[in-house]
Amino acid sequence: MSYQPTDPNLAAQTDPTVLSLPQRGMRNGLHGPTIPSGPSVSGPPPAHRAIELGQRYELLERLGVSTAASQDFDELARDMAERTGFLYGFVNLFLEEQTFVGLHQPPANSGYVFVGRTMNHDHGWCPEVVARKKALPLHDVHASPRFSGNHVVDAVGIRSYFGAPLIHDSGTVLGTVCVIDPEKRPLHEARRLRDIVINAGAQVMDRITPAPNR
Repeated sequence: MSYQPTDPNLAAQTDPTVLSLPQRGMRNGLHGPTIPSGPSVSGPPPAHRAIELGQRYELLERLGVSTAASQDFDELARDMAERTGFLYGFVNLFLEEQTFVGLHQPPANSGYVFVGRTMNHDHGWCPEVVARKKALPLHDVHASPRFSGNHVVDAVGIRSYFGAPLIHDSGTVLGTVCVIDPEKRPLHEARRLRDIVINAGAQVMDRITPAPNR
């Protein structure tokens, strides 16, 4: 049974105008169709996922963290993207869907895909980061068959991904921070890019966790 938050700021985002990542070529993330189901990375079974969801909501309520889009988190996502040189940056809470409370992306008229604020749990590489509780540096997603078979590759045309988990001191994984880009990165750059994303994740946790508890 999933936890139902009493704080209205913590209610799951159900705004019908916010949809999942659109198909490639759809530049309006508010009206694009959702990505069809397909191969996914590893993740917990539904019952365990529900328990983890309840733990996240309880922790977010205790910390007073809203699940709505945040200008502060948008700025952190932008800074992370700019530091890495990636087109897209995300601060991602794992709720009923992956929920991008922080988002940086190219302008709607740039010719790149314009994404929405939510995505299915089975899409992208962040589920792998949450499951393993470790950073995942993919300088070229096609370098590994395990990670190249992902609908985000085709829907958004993504070639590189760097993500890190958001882990509270209690051990609860709230979500991830990540950057994605249509261009692959040199392998020798992987450590530097990974460290930038890990540091961004630490900044997010510093923002949402009161100092006395850290």
